[in-house]
Amino acid sequence: MPFGTKADATPSNAPSGAATGSGANAGKEQRVTKQRVAVSTALDDLDDFVSTQELYRILQNKGVSVSLATAYRILQSLADDGLVDVLRNGEGEAVYRRCAVTGHHHHLLCRNCGKAVEVEAPAVETWAARTAAEHGYTEVAHTVEIFGLCPDCTLLRAAGKL
Repeated sequence: MPFGTKADATPSNAPSGAATGSGANAGKEQRVTKQRVAVSTALDDLDDFVSTQELYRILQNKGVSVSLATAYRILQSLADDGLVDVLRNGEGEAVYRRCAVTGHHHHLLCRNCGKAVEVEAPAVETWAARTAAEHGYTEVAHTVEIFGLCPDCTLLRAAGKL
């Protein structure tokens, strides 16, 4: 199954790991623990999507004491609060990323290295709204992710190194 399941992200200006008043957990205070801050800070340092297990390894390599189960819970909480985007990779595993773009957006994703580029697609938004209206649908949502090879991986493939 390709990437595709996405939670819309609405990043907050709140400090990393802070509780917010938006998202599915609106009104639910999140305890700011050292583990939550460490997970949030690690996400701030990454440019591409990362699985929970990859993030766990990064934290372990930095000497951060956090269990894998806790990392899963924190990432899910951040996703529920709209502080990170969530996609499904080719194996169906959830991957997470703190996105710079606020509001609804889409991604260009490299099938090889995982590099992600945030894109806005007004034509897609217009098409989705028109298609839903033509069929009488309301309160619609959609996910569009575009997959290919990034420029670096394209060069590697051309050189026979991929």
